[in-house]
Parts: sequence; C-alpha cells; structure tokens
Amino acid sequence: MKKENREIANALILILQISITMLVPILLCTLGGLWLDRKFGTKWIAIVGFVLGAIAGFQNVYRLVKRYFK
Repeated sequence: MKKENREIANALILILQISITMLVPILLCTLGGLWLDRKFGTKWIAIVGFVLGAIAGFQNVYRLVKRYFK
C-alpha cells in the first residue's frame, strides 16, 4: 500500500474511532436517563444523562487523540 493511502486509511480509522468513542457514552447515558425518567415519572434525568454522556465522550476523545499524537 502506498504511503499516502496508508495515511488516508489511518485518518479515516481515527475519525471512526472518535465517532464511536463520542456516540456510545452519549447514547447509553441518554437511554439510561430515559429509562429512569419512565421509572420515576420525571422529565429531567435524560437531560442529565445526555450531559454526563457528552462529558464522558469528550474525555474519551481527548485521551484517544492525545495517545494518537504521541
């Protein structure tokens, strides 16, 4: 494989990893919040879950990118 093609493949893989690393915590925390909202009859836990998932996702992305550029 040419060096340029390898660099493009590595960039696409990094983008995919960042996307998955960001989306999974947001999705899981939001779904957990929705479940808790239905269980307790509230309407705000899903929002808190989304925010916590976003914070966790950003933290994971930061660690991933930091490790990638070392």
